[in-house]
Amino acid sequence: CRRRRDCERHRTEILRNALSIIRAFVGRGTAVDWMVLVKAAVMGVVEGLTEFLPISSTGHLILAASLLDFTGPMVKVFDVAIQTGAMLAVIVEYRRRFADTLAGIGSQPVAQRFARNVLIAFCPAVAAGLAFGGFIKSHLFHPVPVALAFIVGGVIILWVERRHHAYYGDRDLQGQRHARVETVDDMSAMDALKVGLVQCLALIPGTSRSGATIIGAMVFGFSRKAAAEFSFFLAVPTLIGAGAYSVWKDRDALSVSDWPTFAVGTVFAFFSAWLCIRWLIRFVSSHDFTAFAWYRIVFGAIVLLTAQTGWVTWRA
Repeated sequence: CRRRRDCERHRTEILRNALSIIRAFVGRGTAVDWMVLVKAAVMGVVEGLTEFLPISSTGHLILAASLLDFTGPMVKVFDVAIQTGAMLAVIVEYRRRFADTLAGIGSQPVAQRFARNVLIAFCPAVAAGLAFGGFIKSHLFHPVPVALAFIVGGVIILWVERRHHAYYGDRDLQGQRHARVETVDDMSAMDALKVGLVQCLALIPGTSRSGATIIGAMVFGFSRKAAAEFSFFLAVPTLIGAGAYSVWKDRDALSVSDWPTFAVGTVFAFFSAWLCIRWLIRFVSSHDFTAFAWYRIVFGAIVLLTAQTGWVTWRA
């Protein structure tokens, strides 16, 4: 009971601080369009709920922005920047693991190996993003390419799950299969590099960063829980780097009046991502990702159909 009360008090304190941040931004005499803030909140929820599921947060943000008529140069920066909220949710949920790593990084082999593996997995995405990020944003950040990536990604997930079922049967979901990488601490540097390389696929909007890393890790011999948790940990430097780089690179497209919008989106992304992380860890212990695969395929087909028939005007 005491632990539950402490958790409730901790959540209340975080919510109070988050609301204070919003009031601080909104209350500075800056003219605020409340409808824009509502749209930012919706986008934040979309980001938080989809960042760690294998369904592509970027793809959903592009489609949601199109439906909400929430477009423009600022929005492209916003979509990347609010991922910081999802990243903070990982830090809060795994705060003990991060604190132990920081405390032991100078002397403890487990902490050193964990930090090394996260850094190794992070580097390929940095190189690929710097090399191809501009081209991808110019040519692929549109609803139709996103829908095609949804479908292709869904088919790949179905293939991997059927492959797993053929190899391991029900043992995989019953916790009776001893994976080569059962926990994050069992990873080698080569395992980290492989996961980092498949994360590069997530530069294509609609692919899903979490989908690429989780499904890729499963193919490389990770347990479902280890694959999901390492995907969470890898999100921290990846989302920090992507958000900071995007804001700095496109800073001329931003103004002081945009900060309340960013604050609202980030706060809503944080809370929705926090809930999603806690749910997903329980889910992967006894379920596969087949439902997400079919969701991707059906949703992608709907977007293509509505775009082709003109039923929905999708905007870039």
